[in-house]
Amino acid sequence: MIRKTDLEHMFRKPGPIVPPQQQAPQHYAAQGHMHQAQQRAEQERREKMRRVAMNPTDKNIPDGVEDICIGDGVARYKELREVERTLDSTMMRKKLEMTDSVHHSRARRYGTMRVWISNTVENQPWQKDTPDQDDFDFDSGTAATYKVLIQGRLLDEDDDAGLSDEDEDEDEEGQDADAMDEDGAESKKKTPAAKPKMFSHFLTSITVDFDRAKSLQPDNFTQVRWERPEGGNNPKESNFSELAFERKGDENINVVVNLQRYHHPERYRLSKLLSELLDTDEEDRAGVMMGIWEYARSQHLQQDEDERKFACDAKLKALFNQDAFYFPHIPQLIKPHLTSLPPVQLPYTIRVDKDHNAPAADSGTPASRPTIYDVQVALEDPMQAMVYDLLRPKDAVERLQKIKDIDDQLVLLMGAIVQSKAKHAFFTSMAKDPVSFVNRWLSSQKRDLEVLLGEASRGGDEEAQGEEWMRGGPDSVWASDTAKESVALWLAQKSLNKSH
Repeated sequence: MIRKTDLEHMFRKPGPIVPPQQQAPQHYAAQGHMHQAQQRAEQERREKMRRVAMNPTDKNIPDGVEDICIGDGVARYKELREVERTLDSTMMRKKLEMTDSVHHSRARRYGTMRVWISNTVENQPWQKDTPDQDDFDFDSGTAATYKVLIQGRLLDEDDDAGLSDEDEDEDEEGQDADAMDEDGAESKKKTPAAKPKMFSHFLTSITVDFDRAKSLQPDNFTQVRWERPEGGNNPKESNFSELAFERKGDENINVVVNLQRYHHPERYRLSKLLSELLDTDEEDRAGVMMGIWEYARSQHLQQDEDERKFACDAKLKALFNQDAFYFPHIPQLIKPHLTSLPPVQLPYTIRVDKDHNAPAADSGTPASRPTIYDVQVALEDPMQAMVYDLLRPKDAVERLQKIKDIDDQLVLLMGAIVQSKAKHAFFTSMAKDPVSFVNRWLSSQKRDLEVLLGEASRGGDEEAQGEEWMRGGPDSVWASDTAKESVALWLAQKSLNKSH
């Protein structure tokens, strides 16, 4: 029995035909064109490199030219070439010495950076006009706040040495933002402009930690942090002489200002074993590797069969926990013994009371007296910028391009001189004895023809005396594929011999 549904399936009309998607072939075609373009570009690049490699580079004048030239031009050119070689070798040696001194110099300079930390207050209960200071108005829309100012300036040696106790007290009392700017302007007049004065120049980060739980803070902040931007190219973000922040609060609170000093290259705190070996607590990676190298060489631990291998004595075995080590593996071996330097911690109490911010006039105590610290920071070597300018001058590319153009012209001139010398020798020899010269020239051409014909006939010892060798035309021996192949091989061999 056939059901109705079966009949519907049997006589159902065909559905609509879905057209094939055209995106896939177009996509594959685009990929194919891109691949072909890349192949063509790569082939052009290789061809260009091959042509450049085949270009002549000889700038030396051929021997024997001085005998056929008038004057002392050849001798003077050779002297100039010798001076050029001496100058190139001297400049290269000096550059290598300067580079080595920059990268391996262990001399460092340090300076003293003075840091002022102070704070001011606003809308504190004791600053209100109401007679009761403990009455805090929550409906006024105002809140008690304080503003912390962290300032820093690099002290000059003359300024630091010439300050007495009284002068230092006066200096502490009169420090504010405007005074810092004026002092910085005056110091720029007295000191060279290249000497950095910015506070942030010597730091990688500034962190202020509050000694209070987050739940007890009015604004739920327990830390203020600034970090040097990557690269430090933005002067507004990476160069400043003071850092200020404002928070809510009407009670005194203790904070710790953490200053992470900037070192280039980066310096590390050494482990106890490594510090005992190198007799220092802080060092960079290059200094650690150089110290281990010098220690191993002084103890004669280098192996004769392999100069890269060093045996471990008691100190090195305790440090690396192995009997021997290869010097290229030193960066991995010293990594567990290097830790980041801890920040310089400056404790400070943010005071919002009246005695600190608005003392009585007859007390003689200044308002918002700052807390002052002296921090030792690393200074840049003033000679380093000069060395970099000598090693990489701004117009180095233009100079090299000019030198290359002159060298290319010299190479072309040397090629022309070689051709002129060959022509001169040819015509001089022919002028001295024309008959002998023509006979030798014909004999040479005959030998080349015999070699060529011997290769063409595949028999050898051919003298080209037969009639078939003297007849031309499309039916002659010279029109055969064998002769064409032999001529091509002979020409290629001669050009190869000339290139060598």
